[in-house]
Amino acid sequence: MASSIGIIPTLVKKIKENLLVKVIEKPSSFISHSAYDTAWLAMIGDPKNKDKKPMFKSCLDWVLNNQKDEGFWGELDCNGNPTIDSIPSTLACMVALKMWGLGHKHIEKGMAFLHGNLEKLVKQKDNNEEYPRWFAIVFPGMLEIAQTTGLQTKFSDDVTVEVARAFLQRQHILNTEKLVDKYHSHTLLSCLEVLPEFYEIDHQTIISHLSPDGSLFHSPAASAAAYIATKNPETLSYLRTLVQNCSRGVPAMYPIDEDFIKLCMVNQLQRLGLSSLFEDEIKHISQKIYGQYEQKASQDQDFIQVNMFKTSLAFEVLRIQGFDVSPRRFSRFLNDECCVQHIEDNHEMFGSVLYNFYRATNLMFESEMELKDLRNFSKTLLSKSCLGGKTIHDGIMMWPNLQQGIKRELVVPWMARMDHLDQREWIEANNESPLWLGKASFYRISCLNDKNLLQLAKARYEHRQMVYKKELMELIRWSKEWGLANMGFAREKTTYCYFAAIASAPFIPDDSVIRKFVTKSAVIITVFDDFFDMEGSLDELQKLTNAVQRWDNNGLSSHSKILFDLLNDFVDEVAKKYFEQHQIDITSILRENWYEIVDSWLSEATWSKTGEIPSMESYLETGKISIAAHILPLHSSCFMNPSLNSHQKLNPCQYEEITQLLMTTCRFLNDLQSYEKEVKDGKINSVLLHLKENPNAKMEDAVDYIQNLIEGAKMKLLEHALIDGDDDNLTRTCKLLHLSTLKAFQMFFNSANYFDTKDSLLNDINRAIFVPFQHDSTPMNLPSKPLSLPSPQTKKDLVINSWYKIDMRNYDKRPKFTMHGVPNLASHQLNKKVLPFYGFRFALESRRW
Repeated sequence: MASSIGIIPTLVKKIKENLLVKVIEKPSSFISHSAYDTAWLAMIGDPKNKDKKPMFKSCLDWVLNNQKDEGFWGELDCNGNPTIDSIPSTLACMVALKMWGLGHKHIEKGMAFLHGNLEKLVKQKDNNEEYPRWFAIVFPGMLEIAQTTGLQTKFSDDVTVEVARAFLQRQHILNTEKLVDKYHSHTLLSCLEVLPEFYEIDHQTIISHLSPDGSLFHSPAASAAAYIATKNPETLSYLRTLVQNCSRGVPAMYPIDEDFIKLCMVNQLQRLGLSSLFEDEIKHISQKIYGQYEQKASQDQDFIQVNMFKTSLAFEVLRIQGFDVSPRRFSRFLNDECCVQHIEDNHEMFGSVLYNFYRATNLMFESEMELKDLRNFSKTLLSKSCLGGKTIHDGIMMWPNLQQGIKRELVVPWMARMDHLDQREWIEANNESPLWLGKASFYRISCLNDKNLLQLAKARYEHRQMVYKKELMELIRWSKEWGLANMGFAREKTTYCYFAAIASAPFIPDDSVIRKFVTKSAVIITVFDDFFDMEGSLDELQKLTNAVQRWDNNGLSSHSKILFDLLNDFVDEVAKKYFEQHQIDITSILRENWYEIVDSWLSEATWSKTGEIPSMESYLETGKISIAAHILPLHSSCFMNPSLNSHQKLNPCQYEEITQLLMTTCRFLNDLQSYEKEVKDGKINSVLLHLKENPNAKMEDAVDYIQNLIEGAKMKLLEHALIDGDDDNLTRTCKLLHLSTLKAFQMFFNSANYFDTKDSLLNDINRAIFVPFQHDSTPMNLPSKPLSLPSPQTKKDLVINSWYKIDMRNYDKRPKFTMHGVPNLASHQLNKKVLPFYGFRFALESRRW
């Protein structure tokens, strides 16, 4: 891991100078060639040449020079195997060679490949399952053309059955679809080259549907067929321009949508967790994407599948960056009953589109009711096609992890997922390169899977892990020094709190001070809350609250004195750090913030111990303070650049609306997962108070009521966080910290109270902090124990940081970290035994630096 740190600046420089410059200036260079379309251009003869030579010899040469060793033409999947598109591509290339009497050995190898692999490639898991629409149109047509050129396409009985199924499916498509419609990215006419002879199309129909550039739906293959049929000069001009601009092989579509490639690259950088390294490039690209997004397009165009995909992805990418974009560009199809019915009838073909729709609705604001309808629509269809076990014949791309990504999206809401772990999921998924579908062949956008880009993402993630491990150890030592785990009543949640701090706000990856202060604040809040909730008598709690008010520990003893001293030490630490940076003393305002929270805990303890039941209004006024969520982003923002104006924004009377929304939402989230326990304990919360104030309501009614309040507040907070308003007084980073805090609370209180469970987040914590990427095929054994402080019985002979062995009796003589986080082992004898530490197991001797 240490070696990966030094390579990060080199990779960043290389990606900026080589990759992103080309993405901005010539994105089309990243599109792979289409063997299918190149073969069709190779079939065109030159009418001016008496020897009947090909018009585009470079295309024929490409066919001759680009056959795979296995005998096929086309793309490989992530495992290096041919995809289903290799069948029509191989047939087309063999037809082109046969026409010109060339490549006899190529044809033999191609036929051998088809005879040996066709059954495996076309065999369906379920005999009732249909082929992808594009395949059902192109494959039968290419078989017919191959036979007319004399290619021997006789197959085994099993393959013949599958071929017959494809022909029947094609016939159904021809009988039910119009020649041109507004719901297919690739209409029947765009497949002109493979339409059967009985499907008669006059020349005028072809010419009337040509694009202004002379192409037929921007398809090189269909345009080649259109020129062969009509000899239209505009189409010939299109084909010549195509070959001239695309050396040798041609792409599956032309002209290439370069803005789409740029959009995909920005999305890739965001999801890989690399945005902060390429801010200028992302801003430059996004400004242009935003300009294109705002341009008006015809409603018919917006109904085409690929445009739905593009506009919904653009909405997500731009909204995350704070652009004020409307969802109307991709959601208005809901007003077209025919379009809705078409998607419902063919939902397996819309996997990527529906997935993008659903992800876009994660970012909906309260006023965007159309996105609420879209969320329900896409969720229903995704559940049918993915969770129902059906294969997604996606019409946009072939991505091996698409169904897994959909399941994750449906099961765990975006608001409850940690960005740091989402980035890891995406990095791992990109080990399997997605294939994008043209009309009849797959192609890659190679910049998305650039090896330097993925290497950088992994190196940066593992660098963070190294930093996080070191910081967590420091925080655990801090917790141990204060004896928080030995108090007997308090939950020891240092690891959980730190996990939330690092995983929900990866946009501040290099600010150790903020992560530590957030974690310490959360730990202090937890321990204080437990003392007020379970341990202290009302008299003790009153004395502690008075001590915090006057900020003096006189008269305190035992746990009360420890807690006050802990809080005092932490406030002094924060104030000192702020003074060093800004030469301003904020001690008094920090103390005022903490007293406000402690006083709210006293009010709740008084209600609980005296049996007093407050009104809902009084409860919420106190409860939104006692949850203490606002402390985390506000105090952290004092150390951001630009810094929060501490004297104005930390004043309890001047909390901004986004802060108020955070406080209220987090209180409701906590209440929703704790009301059952609090009923048994004789305590109150908002769910129970709603029942009391509404005697005719049932428990499920109260839960729904609070849930609706949560959803509304979350959407309002999201709008404040993402959109820069003219009257906002908080920095963007401060607002994003509010959003990150909400995501952490949503994670802890999503479908259960995960904060109070012992090991529910164990796997996530280890993947976020401890488990590196697998750089080889060696399986990784996940830890079997939760991360926690060691008990008094297990303090000896632990492997600290999973890297070195020390005796806890000599803790103060522990090895020191080097600048790369690698411990100095000189004075400690290694033990060859693999020892557990906080649930993470690692073989010390096998680690290489």
